[in-house]
Amino acid sequence: MSTLPSDIAAVVDTDSRILDPKSDPGDMGTSKLPGRHVLDIETVRGLSQRSDARGLLRFATHMACLCVTGTLIWLAQPHWYLMLPAMVAHGFGIVTMFAPMHECIHRTAFKSRQLNDIFGWIAGLLCFYNATYYRRYHTWHHRYTQDLDRDPELSTPRPRHVRDYLVHISGIPFWFAKPRELLLIATGKTRHLPYITEDSRRAVALSAAAQLTVYAAAIAFSVATRSTFFLYYWFLPALLAQPLLRMLLIVEHTGCSEDANGLTNTRTTLTAWPVRLYMWNMPFHAEHHLYPSIPFHQLPAAHTKLRERLVHLAPSYVAANRTVVHSLSRMEQHQDATGV
Repeated sequence: MSTLPSDIAAVVDTDSRILDPKSDPGDMGTSKLPGRHVLDIETVRGLSQRSDARGLLRFATHMACLCVTGTLIWLAQPHWYLMLPAMVAHGFGIVTMFAPMHECIHRTAFKSRQLNDIFGWIAGLLCFYNATYYRRYHTWHHRYTQDLDRDPELSTPRPRHVRDYLVHISGIPFWFAKPRELLLIATGKTRHLPYITEDSRRAVALSAAAQLTVYAAAIAFSVATRSTFFLYYWFLPALLAQPLLRMLLIVEHTGCSEDANGLTNTRTTLTAWPVRLYMWNMPFHAEHHLYPSIPFHQLPAAHTKLRERLVHLAPSYVAANRTVVHSLSRMEQHQDATGV
C-alpha cells in the first residue's frame, strides 16, 4: 500500500518526533488509530493539499471582520447599551482567533511552515493562547483523545454536572487559569508535562515570555496614556465573548465515547456559514480528528465523504449544547437514584 508523502502526512511513531517543532505535523501520530480506515490513502492525499493563498485570504477576512466590528464599537461610544453588543460581536472575532492558531499549529493553515508559525503565534497572542506551547499540548490530545490518563484536555476534568457546565461556559475558569499557565510556561516550570521535551522547553518558555511582554507593554501603554484602546477593543470584548467560544469547544468531545475511535469520540456540528468562517471550519471536528493532515478549506469535502459514518453529528451548536446538558442532567439523576 502506498503511503502519504512526507510533506503531507508522514506517519510518526515516537513521542520525540511528533513533538519536534521542526518535523511535519502530518497525522500527529494518529495514523493507526481506529476509524482511520474509512477513506483510502489516495483520497486523503487529494484532500491534504495545503495553500498559502487560501490561508492568507482567510486570515485577511478574519482581520477585516475585526476591523468592521471594531468600528461598530467606535461608533457606539459613549452609549453602553450599544457598545456592549458591539463588543460581543468584536469579541467573537477575537476569541475565535483560537481557530487560525489551531490550524497553524497543525501547519495546515498555510503550505509554508514559516507562515504557519508566524500567524499561529499572532493569532494565539490575540486570543490569549501560546501557540508554541499549544502545538505540543495539542499533539498529545490528538494521539490520546479521550484517554483519561494521557489526553491533556482531560487533566482538567470535563463537567460532570449541569452546574459544572454553567461554570465552564462562563469563561471564569479560563481567565483564572490562563495567567498562571503562561507564567509557569514562561518560567520553564513544565518538567511535569510529558509533551514538553527537554530540548523544546527553552523555546516554549521564550515564546510565552515574549507573549507576556506584549501584554505587559499594552497595559503599561494604556495606563501611561490613559488610553481605552486595550480595554475597549481587546480585553473587554474577549471577556464578554469568551462564553461563546467555550460553548463551541465543549461539545467537541463531551458526551462522546471515551475510546480511541475517531468515528465515535468526536462530534461534528453543523452550523451557519459565519461561524464556519470565524472557526475556520473547525465545526467539522470529527473529520479533523480522523485526518489531521486535511487543511481547513478541504474539511467540507471530507465531511461529504464521512458524514454517513459519524456517530455524533449535531444539527447546530444549540442542539449540541442541549445534548450535553441533557446527558449531564441524566447523569445527575442516575447518581441521585443510585447514590454513586
